Amino acid sequence: MIAQFSSGLETTYATTFAVLVLLVTGIELARAGIDRRLNQVWNAGPYETSSDALRIHKRLVIADLHADFLLWKRDLLKGHIRGHVDLPRLKLGNVALQVFSVVTQSPWGQNYESNFGDSDRITLLAVAHVWPVRTWFSLSRRALYQARRLEHATRGGSVMIIRKSSDLDRLLERRSSGSRIVGAVLAVEGLHALEGRIENVAAFFEAGFRIMAPVHMFDNELGGSAHGENGSGLTEFGRQVLRRMDELSIVVDLAHASAPLIDDVLRVTSNPVLVSHTGVRATCESPRNLSDDQLRRVAATGGVIGIGFWDRAVCGTTVKDIVRAIRHVADLVGVDHVALGSDFDGTVRTIFDARGLARIMGGNVLRLLGETLPP
Repeated sequence: MIAQFSSGLETTYATTFAVLVLLVTGIELARAGIDRRLNQVWNAGPYETSSDALRIHKRLVIADLHADFLLWKRDLLKGHIRGHVDLPRLKLGNVALQVFSVVTQSPWGQNYESNFGDSDRITLLAVAHVWPVRTWFSLSRRALYQARRLEHATRGGSVMIIRKSSDLDRLLERRSSGSRIVGAVLAVEGLHALEGRIENVAAFFEAGFRIMAPVHMFDNELGGSAHGENGSGLTEFGRQVLRRMDELSIVVDLAHASAPLIDDVLRVTSNPVLVSHTGVRATCESPRNLSDDQLRRVAATGGVIGIGFWDRAVCGTTVKDIVRAIRHVADLVGVDHVALGSDFDGTVRTIFDARGLARIMGGNVLRLLGETLPP
């Protein structure tokens, strides 16, 4: 009897274990499939570049203002066949500095025109990626968890998080001596991640965040999104947050902001502002792309506009489409105010992945960070 009971128990354990293995395997395959489906490239490479261009490219400091890599279940230090970003590809693209943004909430049915903040796809992603349970119910904990993921990637010595101006100086010194180290700057996309608590601005700063975008795909407690419902400007809480960011030398990112929110921020801040990933309406009409007047006003702060690599940003699928937008900004407000803002791994299909940054470049980002990072 006991032997039969033991045998039955072993069978139950074996069956349960098999089910768990199948479940975990299924989740792993599903999340890899989602990553592969949502983060595609039009031209998967290899990328051909002339020897003259490569010679020039090796002397440049390449910077990209926006990648959502930290959302995905990939090791930054290892090469991958899906998505857009990993350390081997950043090195192949000769990238010196990459801004890593964290996303904490994304509505179901997300679109360019009109979104509410009453649903969330990131919870499902957090569960599928086996993030800590506390992140399933807290936006601020999701932001801090993703920051720790980036911190973990520094263990091999090939990635360096930039928190202050002296870090930036040290990165450039090491790069000039032949090191292939990549600098990483943390950003947060949408300050609904603060969960309405002003003290979380300082908590995020302590965790390494140096760029913060007030809004993402929907309106929140700080103000209106270009993709939201009311298109409002800066709220009183938004003004408090902006003042705290100024005190801590955190750069404000106006990507995804509504026109009234952009107006209000530009009225109240005296610091350079950033638009990390966008397009321009002169070359591509889109709800989130910037008008010529907005480009002039951002540039007047000493700010920088990052041009995106996906089709809704530049109305095309070629490098020439990106260059056309960059050229417009440079002609309108000067070359000191334009940069690269790929939106790699941001559930978009980009023209190329991080390896393709050998075709274009960056440098104004370093000026802006050098002026705004805490000493």
